[in-house]
Amino acid sequence: MTIFTRTYDFVSWLVPLTLNFPRSQRFVVTQRLQGAALAFQELLIEANNQRGGPRATKLRAADAELLKVRLYLRLCQRWQWITPAQYRHASSMVAEIGRLLGGWLKTSLNVMPEPQGSS
Repeated sequence: MTIFTRTYDFVSWLVPLTLNFPRSQRFVVTQRLQGAALAFQELLIEANNQRGGPRATKLRAADAELLKVRLYLRLCQRWQWITPAQYRHASSMVAEIGRLLGGWLKTSLNVMPEPQGSS
């Protein structure tokens, strides 16, 4: 699935980038950003081995981790630990991953509207 490739590419890009963050933040923001990105990837792997409700639960948890990644990236950009170009690149990658996750979640829920007038 494409989401696995895109997530791998994102984490492979992100982790080396964080090595340039201020040393004083390595155990605070840096660790949380890396942890959220890795937890997201792990939850995708776990979701892939599930079906039905358990899969949807893992995907929802992955979505929460992706929200954390977005927050930490915004903070890093605001504090100028990453350049505007790096932030745009990261945001683009995260947005694509988010769309792929949303599609997978929607598919896993098998959301089908009730037929109209079936009372």
